Amino acid sequence: MADGGGRIVVSGVTKVFGTVHAVEDLTFTVEPGTVTGFLGPNGAGKTTTMRVLLGLAQPTSGAATVAGVPYAQLSHPAHVVGAVLESTSFHPGRSAVNHLRVYAAACGVSDTRAYEVLALVGLAGVARQAVKGFSLGMRQRLALATALLGDPRILILDEPANGLDPEGIVWLRGFLRHLATDEGRTVLVSSHVLSEVEQTVDRVVIIARGQLVHEGTLGELRGKGTTAVLVDTPTPDRLVQALAPLGFTVTPSATAVRVAGATAPLIGHAAWQAGIELHGLREESSSLESVFLELTDDPPAANQAPGWTG
Repeated sequence: MADGGGRIVVSGVTKVFGTVHAVEDLTFTVEPGTVTGFLGPNGAGKTTTMRVLLGLAQPTSGAATVAGVPYAQLSHPAHVVGAVLESTSFHPGRSAVNHLRVYAAACGVSDTRAYEVLALVGLAGVARQAVKGFSLGMRQRLALATALLGDPRILILDEPANGLDPEGIVWLRGFLRHLATDEGRTVLVSSHVLSEVEQTVDRVVIIARGQLVHEGTLGELRGKGTTAVLVDTPTPDRLVQALAPLGFTVTPSATAVRVAGATAPLIGHAAWQAGIELHGLREESSSLESVFLELTDDPPAANQAPGWTG
């Protein structure tokens, strides 16, 4: 029986396919009431990890639990976990509501629930239309509706924004935020693009080549970035000399100096002490996207096959 309060726990999971280590000693936790972004470049091992969480792949070592137990031990899984791993597994000739009726019967819920979830995802107006005429974005919404049939406490969504137009992306952000903040559900959302989820998530788990490279809040992720001070001065050579004892990386140009790893007050004080005229000081910090790219831009590991798409 599930008793983990809606937590997702991945503990030391390794998954090996032949000679390829798709996931390597991966550990992280997702708490109820939060939207957690599961991030990494294509092939990082996100989908493999999600498949392990959902009992679709057995870990080579380690364990993954949802609500306190492995997925296979859930007595009524659809009422605990709703998942979207792809948005293409629909019979093209079946209507949206009939697609959901099939899954509703499997979940042990009434046909009425099919209409309820269609309304939740904005597809009530096309309930009786054949899925073959749906756009990719509409299919994504239908897949999300399928995941919600059992009113689960946990949602595991693989690239849910794929195919959505800008309006749909805004809707998805608000919807996931409502599920987590207002209803206390646990939401794990994978993406290979940080900008897709940074306005939605509370925390991020970032992996690269199957290994954890960061787990924490967006603020903590920003803290991993580098800062620099851009200094406008008519005497850049003098400023370079004044800053030399401080050990910063200094890049001069004709009328400015860039000082990596510094702060504006520190540089301003050093210039004042040296009697150097300044015309401007401004700090720049790495964007979240650049920090993400720095964390995940590693050379391929020896056991990582080229083109692997975990």
